[in-house]
Amino acid sequence: MRLQDKVAIVTGGGAGMGRAVAEAYARQGARVVVAEINPANGEATVAAIRDAGGEAIFARVDVSQAAEVEAMVAQAVAAFGGVDVLYSNAAIQLHGKDARAHELSEEIWDRTYNINIRGVWLCAKYAIPALLQRGGGSIINVASPTGMLGCAPGYTAYSSSKGAVFGLTRVMAADYARDGIRVNAVVPGATETPLTAELFADAKTRNDLIAATPLGRLGQAEDVVGLAVFLASDESRYCTGGVYMVDGGLTAI
Repeated sequence: MRLQDKVAIVTGGGAGMGRAVAEAYARQGARVVVAEINPANGEATVAAIRDAGGEAIFARVDVSQAAEVEAMVAQAVAAFGGVDVLYSNAAIQLHGKDARAHELSEEIWDRTYNINIRGVWLCAKYAIPALLQRGGGSIINVASPTGMLGCAPGYTAYSSSKGAVFGLTRVMAADYARDGIRVNAVVPGATETPLTAELFADAKTRNDLIAATPLGRLGQAEDVVGLAVFLASDESRYCTGGVYMVDGGLTAI
């Protein structure tokens, strides 16, 4: 198994791509901490992993709260002896509330940034000491094409927060490379998950996104699994500071 004996934290692991990755990590031999703000969703992922013969625990966490993130990492260490992989997936996209810059409220800006970039930083801040104790490991941050291109007009807070993920990924990659910690970003395209269900419920939006994607379909949660496993495994031992697209070619044109 490609992740045998590794311990992986997956934030937002209760649904969508986070759940798909958590289950894939367990199938590959990792012991998984399903970190999730929604207890029912988190426990459901844990149950699915255990039913399939894997090892997992649930950690309830709001990634924007430092004390809760610190406790999540401590729970992982107490249960499994350390941390080898951090998959920072938790995010929000506030449909109908995010807006153009001059129309955007401070509340929506702050709420989006608190989860989408402060949360990624806090998870790294508290997980890195545990990775250092293991002699290194892998951090994988989930970014978005909206942080690279102007492909989501009106989503000022979401797009810019995801753009910040790229900068954070690369500075951490440089800072921790000599410590054996690799830091990379995966960039899913228009993917069908609970986060995007409201957006894709609009037929025109859905069809426009399909038309803009060279592979001619929306992504599915399982589409990100291959890269997520690769970047968590020792197979990617020479990969750091990278940006890996899982977007059906959306950013290629």
